[in-house]
Amino acid sequence: MNGHRYRYDSDVVAVDASAFAETVNVSGDGMDAWVFDIDETLLSNLPLEEFNQTSWDEWVDLAVAPALPASLKLYREVQQLGFTIFLLTGREESQRNVTVKNLKDVGYSNWKRLILRGESDSGTLAIVYKSEKRKEVKDEGYTIHGSSGDQWSDLLGFAIAERSFKLPNPMYYIA
Repeated sequence: MNGHRYRYDSDVVAVDASAFAETVNVSGDGMDAWVFDIDETLLSNLPLEEFNQTSWDEWVDLAVAPALPASLKLYREVQQLGFTIFLLTGREESQRNVTVKNLKDVGYSNWKRLILRGESDSGTLAIVYKSEKRKEVKDEGYTIHGSSGDQWSDLLGFAIAERSFKLPNPMYYIA
């Protein structure tokens, strides 16, 4: 994931997403939404090479994951176009403060809502959890035009976006 191909593929996805975003007639009422996953979408956890739950929690608590450049650029572009941004992650609610700090430290800001797994979401498959949370956003009256994520579980299921943009992730797969 440090190589040219990964960066190139990420750029291609971001350019495609940006081109789509520019075609959306954003109404200006704040109800046009874009949903972003966080890990391996907005932030890179590549510096944490070996994964287990303990090391993952310690890594998240450090709040030092770097931004993925292509995604940061896309994030800023959809924000400038007037989309309301939702961040939907598999991170735990207990990690909210460090997640907010990390996101802000690397350049992300002004999202509408950061959605993290609560206790009631524990054990729920990622595709079900993320679908349920997108449905909640839609039930509030938002139209989800775009969704960006590195896992199919970020993008598929029910209450999906008008268009989904899958970033590369050769490190791991979540069902």
